[in-house]
Amino acid sequence: MRSYRRIRVPRGLVVGTLVALALALAWAPLWLLPGSGLTAPAVQSVLYVGLFILTVRSRWWKARLVRAVQRWTINPLMRLFIGVGVNPLGLAILETTGRISGAPRQTPVGNGQAGGDFWIIAEHGTQSNYVRNILRNPTVRVRLRQGLRYRWVAGTATVLPEDDALARQRRIIAWHPLRAFNAMNVRVLGTDLLTVHVALHVPEDETRPPRPHISRGSEGLADDVAGRGARAGLVRR
Repeated sequence: MRSYRRIRVPRGLVVGTLVALALALAWAPLWLLPGSGLTAPAVQSVLYVGLFILTVRSRWWKARLVRAVQRWTINPLMRLFIGVGVNPLGLAILETTGRISGAPRQTPVGNGQAGGDFWIIAEHGTQSNYVRNILRNPTVRVRLRQGLRYRWVAGTATVLPEDDALARQRRIIAWHPLRAFNAMNVRVLGTDLLTVHVALHVPEDETRPPRPHISRGSEGLADDVAGRGARAGLVRR
């Protein structure tokens, strides 16, 4: 009797691929390429289906292919854009220390900042170079947009293999369209999602909500003044 190998599909890949196909077939021609027909969405659809099949056949080869494309095309372009203050995809730059070279390594990642926490969903788990760098040296920097300017914020990264990466990703999105778009790409391009947490070293007053202003009435203000005068010996009781 012939035995069949059980097909294992990464969690989130099916939903991510379906969403990507819907965008390619419906929204891309209308928003991005008006009047271009179905050529562009058809090419994108073939690409997404091909990535899905490659994931099922060999996650190792898919990870190598995606990492090569990102390293030589997408990542340099995103670093250039963010360096000059242009960030159409709402990304951030993560800087780690090369585990072999010891040199700074900068990688565009999804912007998962929430106060003093910064969350990353690594597409290829421990196969990602920046994850390997973190495991060797957890000291990192993140280039974030603060107001109208970008600045580097130091932090300490921790890899969380026990965390539910998909549930974490849904919390990161929080109905933000650019984060949702990045999450879709992470699922389509990824092979083994892994949560990485960065504790940002920012001043406490930048992450703590402002204290509410409490106004006092004239009676409370008079009592306060009288109390201060009594302590200073100016008012007798």
